[in-house]
Amino acid sequence: MHMPESIDATAELLAQQNYVADRQLATAAFLALKLGRPLFLEGEPGTGKTEIAKVLAAGLGAELIRLQCYEGLDINAAAYEWNYARQMLEIRIAEATHESRQDLSEDLFSERFLVERALLRALLPHSKPPVLLIDELDRTDEPFEAYLLEVLSDFQITIPEWRTVRAERPPIVVITSNRTREIHDAVKRRCIYHWVDYPSAAREFEIVRRKAPEAKEALSRQIVAFVQSLRTMDLYKLPGVSETIEWTRALLALDAVVLEPETVNNTLGVLLKYQDDIARVQGSEAARLIEQVRQVVATSP
Repeated sequence: MHMPESIDATAELLAQQNYVADRQLATAAFLALKLGRPLFLEGEPGTGKTEIAKVLAAGLGAELIRLQCYEGLDINAAAYEWNYARQMLEIRIAEATHESRQDLSEDLFSERFLVERALLRALLPHSKPPVLLIDELDRTDEPFEAYLLEVLSDFQITIPEWRTVRAERPPIVVITSNRTREIHDAVKRRCIYHWVDYPSAAREFEIVRRKAPEAKEALSRQIVAFVQSLRTMDLYKLPGVSETIEWTRALLALDAVVLEPETVNNTLGVLLKYQDDIARVQGSEAARLIEQVRQVVATSP
């Protein structure tokens, strides 16, 4: 695997996968790859944190192994578990064939009965180190964070019934968090940290041009200006970059050339995910924003 040798090379690697990264993000990604440290990405939903892991895997030609976190996630679902049904079947076969208990007990907890989950699979030998995405870590409970420390500290998992599995070549680790709760400092200390913010208008325009190249420049500029204006409002949930891209594609599906009040009102559900937010923007407020957007785009260079 050919790792990027500079910040510029890292930015170019991301750009080749149509990910527009600012200098700080490219620097954080480069340092994580160079130093072999996990990349911890925190920010609002929809700002492209998960996408970074995907484009790194694609750009490096590595396998992407994703662990989607949720409340109650435990070792069995995240790292490994034993195939109990198959073990029980093996016990019954052994009883029928009068196999010795010692041979049976030694065989029951062997690799052929082990079910590999994301964390363990990332530590096993690969032709290239995989990219391990631990997505939305803030959704898990604190005990899982404590377990994760062994993986992040030594890139190993101890399976008491079997052995300790240690990575020959550590995976590239990307951890994301929407900051619904604080992640323990012990986890963060082992990582390169970066806050992924909403992009500037110029960067968001470049993202839209890459992700929806069929959109005319005038429409793309109006879309970006409208979304940027929404993010200045006191909404329950501000639209992320992913919503900007989806809204662009929705407007293209409706053959929109420029933003019109009726079309905007009818498609706000693509941008905004709460009825209170939609009700606040619909109608006169949407018309005001569209007029403001037109003036901004008309005067922009």
